[in-house]
Amino acid sequence: MAKQTQAAQPQRSNKEMMLRGSAWMTAGSILSRVLGAIYIIPWRIWLGAAYLTANALFTKGYQVYSIFLIISTAGVPGSISKQIAHYNAMNEYKTGFRLFSAGTIAMAIMGVISCGLLWLLAPVLALHDAALTQVFRTLAWPLLIIPVLSIIRGFFQGYNEMAPSALSQFIEQVARIIYMLIMTYAIMRTGSGNYVEAVAQSTFAAFIGAVFGLGLLVIYFFRQKDRFTELAANSADNLQISTQRILLEIVQQAVPFIIMGSAINLYYIIDQYTFPKMMLTHFIASKTVLDELYALFAGNANKLIMIVVSLAVAMASTALPLLAAAKTRAVGREIADTITNILQLFFVVMIPCAFGMAAVAQPLYVLFYGYDRLGISILELSAFLAVFLGLFTVLASILQGLFHNRLAIRTMLVGMAVKAVCQWPAIVFCGVYGPTLATMLGMTASIVWMLNDLRQLYHFKVRQTARRLVGIVGFSVIMAVVVRALVWALSNVFNPASGMQSVLMLVIVLPVGVGIYGYAVLKTRLADLIIGARVGGIRRRLHIG
Repeated sequence: MAKQTQAAQPQRSNKEMMLRGSAWMTAGSILSRVLGAIYIIPWRIWLGAAYLTANALFTKGYQVYSIFLIISTAGVPGSISKQIAHYNAMNEYKTGFRLFSAGTIAMAIMGVISCGLLWLLAPVLALHDAALTQVFRTLAWPLLIIPVLSIIRGFFQGYNEMAPSALSQFIEQVARIIYMLIMTYAIMRTGSGNYVEAVAQSTFAAFIGAVFGLGLLVIYFFRQKDRFTELAANSADNLQISTQRILLEIVQQAVPFIIMGSAINLYYIIDQYTFPKMMLTHFIASKTVLDELYALFAGNANKLIMIVVSLAVAMASTALPLLAAAKTRAVGREIADTITNILQLFFVVMIPCAFGMAAVAQPLYVLFYGYDRLGISILELSAFLAVFLGLFTVLASILQGLFHNRLAIRTMLVGMAVKAVCQWPAIVFCGVYGPTLATMLGMTASIVWMLNDLRQLYHFKVRQTARRLVGIVGFSVIMAVVVRALVWALSNVFNPASGMQSVLMLVIVLPVGVGIYGYAVLKTRLADLIIGARVGGIRRRLHIG
């Protein structure tokens, strides 16, 4: 009976599971990213004139920390969700549960090791900068907890339960932001006024957030422990795999996830260590000015575009176990259809978000960071970078879900090589825009290779996807042109340098943009074709023929 249930489930609702899972993960990711951007407003005000320098310090700390974080979690939750989905599709729930138990112990040990390494290596990684060393050491503490937190998230995702991951993400972010804002206010307004101390406490907030996120996941796990135990007791139990073999599987699956999960951060790491030196080959600027320029694209713009990229991360997290299960069942048509659904869902959401963000870049940037013409221009360009980063994330996840880890790594390395080669000429000719353009070129190389290989291996619906992409881009361009024109007109009425008046502009233009794009995809039935027939109910309620 259990076998029949598992076999029937994917045919019954593979697309629905993708949409439902994406909805949960998107909600969690978007809310977390939005909160992660909103805190910038009071944080910037309280830091005052030291804000850009402080933000550069914060960003440099987080870029390196992110690499340690990915390594310390060993590719979890991706690798764990993939393997558990693989075993569940075989009705081997007991093996999946053993994998989770052994993995939890391994991750706890990995957390201790990675925490110690970051603490010890902090001065070297900071190039013996005392302020950055302090920041790195505050970021060592969350590495103790996050590996265990991540493996529990991966366990739930392997069962296609995205709600625990999404809610824990949200709680983690809320706790982190509350702590960092309280401490920043206390230091900058009622304490010493030392911005380095404020940044250090802001980064230590990641530990506080991790404690709360882990607590919520543990509650979820124990509430459902009886169900998991029952599934394990009724599993086929035909596989006799040793604990050593299970741990080896975790490592084998984790290494590619470490490499691929680090990709976007590695692009920014290249910028962090090369941008100042390459700028000085053709431009004269102080260290403070270079730090401020770096903060504009790697800090300010990056925080906002990652809100959009989080949509892709949510889709990738949902797609991974579905693809792994389909691959295990060796159903070629199901794999092709799932790839097609993932790509089209990505395009119908991400393309308008990127065009829309570029169109409202001015009031959006002013709201969070204050008026800065250069910062606004960088955000306009970075909005389109979000599509490249997002598509790379989704395609890499598809390849890994289908067990093409080596192929995914090769394409990533080619892209990074292109980025490295293009970095210096891009900076020489385009200045502060250069790193973003070089990243786009690198991502393009990887994306083209990935798409070509997926087409050859699984024959997903390329022509259908291309036709629908043309429509999506067309509607997005129309929406962006109208919104941009409206922003320009309102800038002649409101003060474009005012944060409050920028809010009013966004309140006016955002519904217009959503309305134009939404009407277009509903009127042409494009939304029905990609998302499903349920969208028809929305069209009927809105009286769109």
